[in-house]
Amino acid sequence: MSVFASSSGLTFQSTKGHNFKQLFSSHFINHVQVSSTVPYAIPFLSVSVSRVPFRVSSRKLKPITASAASTVQTPKISFRGKNPKDINVLVVGSTGYVGKFVVKELTNRGFNVIAVARERSGIKGKNSKDDTLEQLNGANVCFSDVTSLETLEKSVESLGVSIDAVVSCLASRNGGVKDSWKIDYEATKNSLVAGRKFGASHFVLLSAICVQKPLLEFQRAKLKFEAELMKEAEEDDGFTYSIVRPTAFFKSLGGQVELVKDGKPYVMFGDGKLCACKPISEQDLASFIADCVLKEDKINQVLPIGGPGKALTPLEQGEMLFKLVGKEPKFLKVPIEIMDFAVGFLDFLVKIFPSLEDAAEFGKIGRYYAAESMLVWDPETGEYNAEATPSYGNDTLEDFFQRVLKEGMAGQELGEQTIF
Repeated sequence: MSVFASSSGLTFQSTKGHNFKQLFSSHFINHVQVSSTVPYAIPFLSVSVSRVPFRVSSRKLKPITASAASTVQTPKISFRGKNPKDINVLVVGSTGYVGKFVVKELTNRGFNVIAVARERSGIKGKNSKDDTLEQLNGANVCFSDVTSLETLEKSVESLGVSIDAVVSCLASRNGGVKDSWKIDYEATKNSLVAGRKFGASHFVLLSAICVQKPLLEFQRAKLKFEAELMKEAEEDDGFTYSIVRPTAFFKSLGGQVELVKDGKPYVMFGDGKLCACKPISEQDLASFIADCVLKEDKINQVLPIGGPGKALTPLEQGEMLFKLVGKEPKFLKVPIEIMDFAVGFLDFLVKIFPSLEDAAEFGKIGRYYAAESMLVWDPETGEYNAEATPSYGNDTLEDFFQRVLKEGMAGQELGEQTIF
């Protein structure tokens, strides 16, 4: 569907080739004002991370469930009995790394997808409206501003239809202090409030498995919203949620492919065994998120999810990569203490120069991912548990490495999320 702006309002056209009036009511064509974003300050908290080598517990954990609902129960009046083409799913964060795959997956399954997008989307706003419409082909695109509740509500109201479910793929663009609370909490909550106001009875949240050990601002912001989402369901038995906590994404592990291909060493911290993960592809994650819209066994659940296969340490990832390029393994082992020094130094500087708070936070993010596993955390044993981390899908990291070696990292750019 395409959208054209004028001084009097917005005109919408369906990318599916349907007349828009067949999809929505005539009340849809109203003016939508897109406002600028205004960040706000929050207290900054310094953190420290232990240097415990990665260990995998053999003890099986019970499935993680949300405390807000002890039993899984479908609301008395549920959209889940409808045909997908009659189910309106509002997707926010639709142009992000995972969001665009979620939109595609939901569209392919026949849902009536309403994708909310910024007028300038993508890394550093490089995508125009036309680019976004092409990227989200098959969905009904609504250009709005999720950081403004008033603007978002007006946009949803102008659709002229009720919303059945909201899927949020929103995430901070860079993990900075203000941006984390602005996007991971405030904008995500705006999506919940707007969706609920226009009928949504289910909310699917893309969170992150690392919120289990919240040492970073974006983690605390995500957890605050998770708690409020659970409370919403606790207070209204006609409302449900699914909180999806994925492990590492393929793109976050592909940054060294070209370097190794060119004969450079593979860089890792310590002995390369400080942490491990079960990475999942964007397609498989999108499929899992789409499952959460209708499947009753995912109602009111916190759902950690990883990709297929065993958990892999950085050392094992490097060995895999060298094997694929046919070169003798060559590693550059960086002492984790270097990260500790950098974090400590930045923490000192930020007390003198408050404007460096994001730089200090980026240092903490880098330190966190250098030593913490993206697996289910067992608080009783104080260990990450690979066996308790569910697997889903068919795409493997090895397949991803092979594809990147042939095609490059096009479409996998880290952009503003790059730490190193």
